[in-house]
Amino acid sequence: MTMELNIYRKKLLNAILFFAKNTKHSNVTKLSKLLYFLDFTHFRQTGYPCIGLNYFAFEKGPVPKDFWLEVKQGHVPEDFRDKLALLTRVDELDPSRKEIAFRAKADPDLSIFTPREIEILKDLAFIFEEAKARDISEVSHLPKQPWDTTIKQRGENCPIDYLLAIDEKSQVSLEEAEESLKEHFEAVRNFRLNPTR
Repeated sequence: MTMELNIYRKKLLNAILFFAKNTKHSNVTKLSKLLYFLDFTHFRQTGYPCIGLNYFAFEKGPVPKDFWLEVKQGHVPEDFRDKLALLTRVDELDPSRKEIAFRAKADPDLSIFTPREIEILKDLAFIFEEAKARDISEVSHLPKQPWDTTIKQRGENCPIDYLLAIDEKSQVSLEEAEESLKEHFEAVRNFRLNPTR
């Protein structure tokens, strides 16, 4: 029996499918960073996240913790099984380390994204197509960016506030972003539109 996915869950699935099909080395760490860039870039431009995952400042970068918990053992979420596969690979040099890679079993449905979201998806896939997760860390760990600010001000494993993405180059003011972020998460809560299980 397939469950009907809410819009944010659909966006999560289809963003993963898009990145898995359009980039190499699509493991959990790389996908976590790409989802972070998608959400925070969209938020910086509009005041609304694209998917609205809750990111935490892990040691190696921003992680959408709830989704990471869904897939970290290499199990595909039940509602994603017909479209996505997870492959567990053991590091040849260190057998204690495992890597979980994403493989798309279906084409992404881009019709659920806005033109702006599609542009951000395509830009990220183009920029990071060949990159490995460690290469992307250089970008996600830049000084004065949300992950870095969270690590320095609050410490590891703390939530990363979307408002940290707003700066003088943002297309919305801090006040507008605060209001729209509040509206977004109220709607997600009230209508049970959480992107993760």
